[in-house]
Amino acid sequence: MATAVVARPVARPQARARDEEVLVWPDLVFIEFIAALVFTITLFALASVMNAPLLDQANADVTPNPSKAPWYLLNLQELLLHMNAAMAGVIIPTIWLVIMGAFPYFDRDNDGQGAYFATENSVKITVVAGVIGIVGTWALILWDSGKIAFFLNDWFGLSGGDRLRFLENVRSFQSQVQWPDWASDIPYLPFNLKILASDAPGGPTEFQHIDFPGFIVEIAIPMLAMVALPTIMIYAMWRLGWVQTRRDALLALFSGFIGAYGVLTLAGTAFRGQGQELVFPWELKVSEGIPGQEAH
Repeated sequence: MATAVVARPVARPQARARDEEVLVWPDLVFIEFIAALVFTITLFALASVMNAPLLDQANADVTPNPSKAPWYLLNLQELLLHMNAAMAGVIIPTIWLVIMGAFPYFDRDNDGQGAYFATENSVKITVVAGVIGIVGTWALILWDSGKIAFFLNDWFGLSGGDRLRFLENVRSFQSQVQWPDWASDIPYLPFNLKILASDAPGGPTEFQHIDFPGFIVEIAIPMLAMVALPTIMIYAMWRLGWVQTRRDALLALFSGFIGAYGVLTLAGTAFRGQGQELVFPWELKVSEGIPGQEAH
């Protein structure tokens, strides 16, 4: 029995229509040129209207007050005022970079990739999470700076003006609470190991003891705020039915981070005056510090 073999043409991918293509020139380059031109004109206009606060020639022996980092690091400098220096400068930025790098591995859904606001409640989540990040960060900064009036005693009808003084700001937990003497010198090694120990006045201290009140103020409370508040926000949105997918949760987390990041940068740029005190922008003044002494 003979079998007939019929040759069929190989299917070729259909070529894209010409109107679907976007060429580098002139489509992309022309738009980039116009954007660069508008940016340059705007920069010249701002430079002509606003007077840059230029000071005298730099002097290595005199530190200006306030002494600030470059604008892109002012958010970290603001964090330094509220927590342990190692956490604010190294640990927290590293952890957040790792978390952002893990976003694509946490959300592996291919639907709606590369599209803004692709999920049902994405716009609502973005706006609300951003507002929470902005308002919450400002509230924490004002509270830790002692700028919020302390009315808790009057509200709760308590006698004695100092009864709730430990809630005035974060540092009050360390200064206003009657901690026992041993709380500031807790040994955490079972043997008397001295690392970089020195008997000279002002020398390095022993590393085998921990200041528990300082740990609560500089590490525990900031970490609790940074972990618990976003968790509560995402959980509340999930209970409301807004957060339905992993992408919704990441969108809420990132939007809140952008709000907090902007507030930290703005506070460090325009609201920190001499001695890093919290002031209004029109009250910000720059003066020469003491020669040979760094301003804090």
